[in-house]
Amino acid sequence: MEKLRIIFMGTPEFAVGILDTILKNNYEVVGVITAADKPAGRGQKIKYSAVKEYALENNLTLLQPTNLKDENFLAELKALNANLQIVVAFRMLPKVVWEMPSLGTFNLHASLLPDYRGAAPINWAIINGETKTGVTTFFIDDKIDTGAMILNSEIAIEPTENAGQLHDRLMNLGSKTVIETLKVIESGNVTTTIQEDHADIKTAYKLNKENCKIDWTKSGDEINNLIRGLSPYPASWCFLKDKNEELNIKIYEGKLVLEEHSYEFGKLISSKKEIKIAVRDGFIQLLSLQFPGKKRMQAAEILNGITFSDDAKVY
Repeated sequence: MEKLRIIFMGTPEFAVGILDTILKNNYEVVGVITAADKPAGRGQKIKYSAVKEYALENNLTLLQPTNLKDENFLAELKALNANLQIVVAFRMLPKVVWEMPSLGTFNLHASLLPDYRGAAPINWAIINGETKTGVTTFFIDDKIDTGAMILNSEIAIEPTENAGQLHDRLMNLGSKTVIETLKVIESGNVTTTIQEDHADIKTAYKLNKENCKIDWTKSGDEINNLIRGLSPYPASWCFLKDKNEELNIKIYEGKLVLEEHSYEFGKLISSKKEIKIAVRDGFIQLLSLQFPGKKRMQAAEILNGITFSDDAKVY
């Protein structure tokens, strides 16, 4: 049994949970690779990645290359003398990096591959109304999320679950699956399964302003799934027009109420207790939303300070 010397590559909070589990299972992590520091927020203060914060707290050797083909970085990487690399939510690696360790480089991806290859698998599984998802470990090759699969684990998606809640459950599931993968690699008995491409593979496209906007002509289920799939980040959004004012609002939580009605799609109906939007097959009751320049608020808080007119609508 070969002793593992691991380099871990990752950036966001999701990756931190995996790295923490690897260390707590007494595996040797000889180095951590994460994104370069960058300015963020209104003050443009330099922000560390979640993985960097964790690496510093735990006195791990840290590298932050801007160019993964840079000769100095490659020399530093080689000097760490790792025999295995693990990638979780990082970036595409050049061949010179992923083929360096003798035992290979494997990735943990938050979907049941080959479905939902790409940047936002957790979000799109909910947006598309899936009832199950999971995680997959696979050896990296020269394309994105296409390598030979090692292990996968499956969980059900709860009907009211949002992306943040599913993220946390998949991080826990991913942690267990990475440890199982390490044990298999350690034993020297790795068997892999080649991913089969087919016409119906679903893609986890990068999220942008356009695909996060609510189309109020869609079914209530589709709209509700979009809201859940984008909450708490980056959040679904739409325009609200009322009293000759147009506002860009974010919607974090809604509830689908199936009911026949004769309202125009997108009409906003409010009372002292609730805000709801007419959709094709009922209403989306808005539970949590955010107005420009304001904090996220519950609908009841908003109704304490705002009265909507009969002409209010969203689009």
